[in-house]
Amino acid sequence: MRPADVARRAGYSVQQVRNLERDGVLPSATRTATGYRIYQEIHLRSALAYRALAAGVGPTEAKKIVRAVHRFPASQTALALLDAAHARLHAERTELSQAKEAAQAISGEPIDDVRASDSMTISELATALGVRPSTLRHWDAEGLVVPERDPVRGTRRYAPAQVRDARIVHQLRKAGYRIAPLRTLMPELRCARRSEDVASALAARDAGIAARSQALLDGAAALSAVLALAASAPQEPLVR
Repeated sequence: MRPADVARRAGYSVQQVRNLERDGVLPSATRTATGYRIYQEIHLRSALAYRALAAGVGPTEAKKIVRAVHRFPASQTALALLDAAHARLHAERTELSQAKEAAQAISGEPIDDVRASDSMTISELATALGVRPSTLRHWDAEGLVVPERDPVRGTRRYAPAQVRDARIVHQLRKAGYRIAPLRTLMPELRCARRSEDVASALAARDAGIAARSQALLDGAAALSAVLALAASAPQEPLVR
C-alpha cells in the first residue's frame, strides 16, 4: 500500500501517517529504489489500533502501547501497558460509583436559598463537618474549597456557597473520592444549583467513561490483529 492508501483507510492524512511511522507507532516502511514508502497490512492495522486506543487512553499512552508491539515483539510489554490502562479505567469507574453514592447523601443539602448570615469561620465549619481546620486548609490549597479572606486580618471566611462546596467535598471524600479526581469534578458541581445538576454532572462523567471503555475494547481487538501479524512476520525491533 501507498501512504495515501493507509491514510484513507485509517482516517488520517498522509502526513499524519508519516508522523506515526516517525514516532514508531507504525513499523519502518520499506522503500522503493526511488525512495517511495511501501506499507503492508501491519502498517494499516497499527494505525487503526492507535486510533482506537487514543480515544480510550489518550494519544501519548496509545503510542506507548502500539510502539511496544514493534519494539519488543517477543515480550509482553504491550499487554502489560494495556492491562494498566484497563486498571486505571476500572479505578475511575469505582470512584464514580462512590461519587454517585455520595450524591445521594448530599441530595438533601440546602444548596438553594442560602443566607449571607450563614457564613462561617474555619473553626466553625471544621466543627460543623467534624474535620480538622488543617483539612479545610488542605482543600483550600488544592483549590477544592477556596474561602474568602478578610482584607485586613487575612483570616478565612466561608460564604454560603463555599460552605456548600465544603459539604459536598466532605461527603465525596468520605465516599472514598480522591483529591486529584475531585479537582476535575468540583468545577462541574460548583456550577450545579440543584441536586439534580450534581447527578447530571456525574451522569456525563459516566457516559465519558463508557465511551472510553468501548474505545479501549475496540483498540484491544485492533491490537490483537497487529500482534498476530507481528508474530507471523517477525520484524527487527525498532531502535529510536
